[in-house]
Amino acid sequence: MALAVPLPIRRPRADRARQVADVLRHQIHSGAYDDGLPTEQQLASEFFVSRNTIRDALAVLKNEGLIDRGPRVGTHVAQRKYDHGLDTLLGLKETFKGYGDVRNEVRAAITIAAPPSVAQRLQLAPGQQVVFIERLRYLGGLPLSLDLTYLAPDVGAEILAQPLETNDVFELIEQVSGHRLGSAGLALEAIPADPHSAAALQVPDGAALLMLERLTSLDDGRPVDLEYIRMRGDRITMRGSLVRSST
Repeated sequence: MALAVPLPIRRPRADRARQVADVLRHQIHSGAYDDGLPTEQQLASEFFVSRNTIRDALAVLKNEGLIDRGPRVGTHVAQRKYDHGLDTLLGLKETFKGYGDVRNEVRAAITIAAPPSVAQRLQLAPGQQVVFIERLRYLGGLPLSLDLTYLAPDVGAEILAQPLETNDVFELIEQVSGHRLGSAGLALEAIPADPHSAAALQVPDGAALLMLERLTSLDDGRPVDLEYIRMRGDRITMRGSLVRSST
């Protein structure tokens, strides 16, 4: 007996536009459209949707700041994002070495009493001194991330004597400790930019930021580096490779 063909579900135009926008966004991040996006009619034929749906999809991308549109000039990519891997333990300078030089503006480099949760995660006594470093990190002249770092006191004290403007903390940790970094636990979430962070990163108040919380240990298992990194959501795409567990 022949199988019945399900009838297509009528979907709102906004849903179809979102679907088109997702595919176009991926293609833009993959390096497509160096010479500009195809015309509305060409995109409508490619996606089997109406030109109005294409216009709505392009409006989504324009509101994100990803494309520019104008009469007689067409639609062009306004900016591309930098890929940040999630499956390798690298500093920002190592991560973006193919994109240009990372410059650090050191906003604080001091010794403080560790807040209770910081002391606990770095396996220190309550109130023990830690080294706190705050850096605003630039790539291509544009602020990319605001990094707040807490370091174990012995490692941190030696790092304070190093050139923080041009080096990743990860590289310095391995240099002064004589150990390789081993592993890190991380959490990633979207947060709105508070006024201070927005001003530093040159984004509007409330703009979407990626907050990366990362606790990094040496190869002997000792935690030495706790970071809270605010990254511009309009400039970075997080990417990784996942393998399904047998359980």
